[in-house]
Amino acid sequence: MRTWVSGHRVLVGVIAIVVLLLGGGAYVAWTAASQPAVTTNAPAPVSGDLMYIDIANGLDQVTTVKTAQPSGQKTVTPLKCQRYYQSGPTSVCLRLAGPGPSYEAAISKDGKEIRTVPLPGIPSRARVSASGNVVSWTSFVTGDSYSVPGGFSTRAGVFDVRSGEVTESIEHYTATVNGRVTTAADINYWGITVASDDNTFYATLATEGSTYLVRGDLIAKTLQSVRQNAECPSLSPDGTKVAYKKRPNQTRPWELVVLDLAAKKEQILPGTSGIDDQAAWLNDNTLAYGAAINNQKNAIYFVPADGSAPAREVIPDAASPVPVR
Repeated sequence: MRTWVSGHRVLVGVIAIVVLLLGGGAYVAWTAASQPAVTTNAPAPVSGDLMYIDIANGLDQVTTVKTAQPSGQKTVTPLKCQRYYQSGPTSVCLRLAGPGPSYEAAISKDGKEIRTVPLPGIPSRARVSASGNVVSWTSFVTGDSYSVPGGFSTRAGVFDVRSGEVTESIEHYTATVNGRVTTAADINYWGITVASDDNTFYATLATEGSTYLVRGDLIAKTLQSVRQNAECPSLSPDGTKVAYKKRPNQTRPWELVVLDLAAKKEQILPGTSGIDDQAAWLNDNTLAYGAAINNQKNAIYFVPADGSAPAREVIPDAASPVPVR
């Protein structure tokens, strides 16, 4: 795995590993507990079901609620996941696999588990293509945050449900950045989002202290840079827009931005400062994401994709929002 290395970054990695080992003990100690009622600060702008990870009491249980009534009755599943996503007949649960701690991606189709893939580190991102044919994930190999450039290493993988082929890392893909093929030793990828053709995808490429939105081809195993300063992309259902988090500058927190792919125009979404998530499209007009603001527990927020209104908190003590389509 390629990593960014410098004297102070080694220290960051050592500290992160200690945090990982201590955190693993907490996961092993999971116990069943009753879930508190969900509250909301604003009406949800869309309909349908929303799945998310309930983090109240540290249980990480996958839960379903009516999107239009997030304070209403909810259904708690037996799944315990650090990250979860589903689309069509397919779902993926990034979960604790054993002591160490160790983690795995558990992939299910039509409610039955069909494959588990060992992960090399802490679960970070998970996605399933609209058809349910392509599953993707990201894990941190060292550290537990990419807020400190160079203090982490990531691995992004893909599973093709149709063929059963596992790509443990896309690092061997040929990447072209700003018109030149790059073979830099410090390249990292994360946050894969796959288009409706089950081949085209977008992801984050990081190298030499910069991040890029890249467009990839799963069959050709190639990537092309699209835009600098973009992380954790999420392609809209109609394929015309990409949402991602972006720093206004190196000292400011991330904000959520939507890029119109045809017009090549960015729209900053108000009230999203502090996001550290791969946003999910509830429909072509609304995004959901998780964020921990002002040192509070993570909560789920909804925000219009056109920037017409600021983000609103809708479900506290929750993460990893997933629209049920």
